[in-house]
Amino acid sequence: MKVSESGLSLIKKHEGCRLEPYRDPIGLWTVGYGHLIGDGKTLPIEWFRRFTKEEVDELLKKDVERFERGVLRLCPNHLTQYRFDALVSFAFNLGLGNLQSSTLRRKHNRGDVFGASQEFVKWNKAGGKVLRGLTIRRQDEARLYLDN
Repeated sequence: MKVSESGLSLIKKHEGCRLEPYRDPIGLWTVGYGHLIGDGKTLPIEWFRRFTKEEVDELLKKDVERFERGVLRLCPNHLTQYRFDALVSFAFNLGLGNLQSSTLRRKHNRGDVFGASQEFVKWNKAGGKVLRGLTIRRQDEARLYLDN
């Protein structure tokens, strides 16, 4: 499976696009649509520049491919395009490790679609603080997950 255009639009909408490196809400160096630069702790000199839209689109494409593979490996059952898109958006934002250890994943793999949808909204904190943007993103992912 591949993320649909609407799934990619959801990621782009919530990540936003920045053509110059910046620190995300927990202080990690990022560029484009949430592309983590290296380990995020330092900004290598070659990344200290303005990127083109084409460059950040290519970074996003490569990043999304990694999360598509991870979601297929971790959540192989009960996938629809909408559920897949929502899970890739979730993993893109929070990482495959968090998806792997989540109750969301366990409920999804058991086929508890409604229960899994309720788990998205629990992941709305960064650095221990509830963030409005994450709350809205998780609500959008939960709604998408429940679509047919």
